Amino acid sequence: MSRLINKDCMEYMKTLPDNCIDLILTDPPYNISQYSTGNIPLPGREALNNDIASWDNVPLEPRNLLFDFKRIIKPDGNIFVFTSYNSIGKWHEVFDSEFDTFQFFIWHKTNPAPKIYKNGFLNSCEMIVCLWNKGHKWNFSTQNKMHNFFESPICMAPERLRKPKHPAQKPVKLLSHIINIASNPGDIVFDPFMGVGSTGVAAIKCGRRFVGCEIDKSYYDAACMRIDTAQTCEFNNRY
Repeated sequence: MSRLINKDCMEYMKTLPDNCIDLILTDPPYNISQYSTGNIPLPGREALNNDIASWDNVPLEPRNLLFDFKRIIKPDGNIFVFTSYNSIGKWHEVFDSEFDTFQFFIWHKTNPAPKIYKNGFLNSCEMIVCLWNKGHKWNFSTQNKMHNFFESPICMAPERLRKPKHPAQKPVKLLSHIINIASNPGDIVFDPFMGVGSTGVAAIKCGRRFVGCEIDKSYYDAACMRIDTAQTCEFNNRY
């Protein structure tokens, strides 16, 4: 079961009842376009999109998410939020005192965008804020599988969509890893910044229910199609 909504998540979250979500897993804008020096041409390849997208220019303040995140998450729920170097301090400032645990998780991209001028480090890591209270759900396996570190490639064809192209599309493999650790089968996973629906696809594949919100109509339409396909595949695999 999935519920997909095409509207501003700040408005939609106000309609959700208290303690209704098992896992918030989301990838809000990083607001890194302000540091862009423009798109970078790559020989024989499509130019590297260094300007992200227009929606990344809209300021996002973590404190505006605090009230509803705390209200809708279940007492034993977990929150995972993708973020960047310029914003993790804001997340810590606002959320650290509100939860028993504030940790971070690293996604290491094994095929990051190249630095053709060799003038700095490759952008091969992204940070994910992790929040929970005592007694939270946690599917611990073995020590060597519970590092706060996960390696996978960035989205490439055929997983990466070309139309609409989302510059921050996350791989289902990574999202599935988090969902399997931080929730149980049948739980409700919520992504208020759904984009093209990768969290929803991962949730369905992991046997969870999904609620997603996306303000951009083209992304929303793509998410609906991808999640519908994932649900059909899962149904066919079972029956």
